[in-house]
Amino acid sequence: MCHKKVKTISILFGLVISSVFCMSETLYYLDGYSHIDMKEAKVQHCPKGSSIDASINGHVLTVTFSENLGDVQIDITTASGGAVSYGHIWTPDSYIAYITNTGDYVVTITLGNGDEYYGEFEVTD
Repeated sequence: MCHKKVKTISILFGLVISSVFCMSETLYYLDGYSHIDMKEAKVQHCPKGSSIDASINGHVLTVTFSENLGDVQIDITTASGGAVSYGHIWTPDSYIAYITNTGDYVVTITLGNGDEYYGEFEVTD
């Protein structure tokens, strides 16, 4: 009977330890994560800002679209307006960009109908 209790406790202990390691990996991954608040720049149609989710994690910018907004242009500039990166994406999908230098930046998203959204973010080391 005692041998069975020791075996059960050992199995439970192993499960707890593996759960702790999984959780610490997740926390490490989100260590530099910051949500970017997307604002309306010029919106003439039904607002779609709620379907745009942007975040910065270290030097990696991720923009995710949760609904089909068609062909979308994404422009990344420095806070002073210098061009950094641009691209197009068919939504719903995600766009990922690596920002090389630290500093303040703006991501601007232009929908096919001309509506624009923007978010300001900072890249730190």
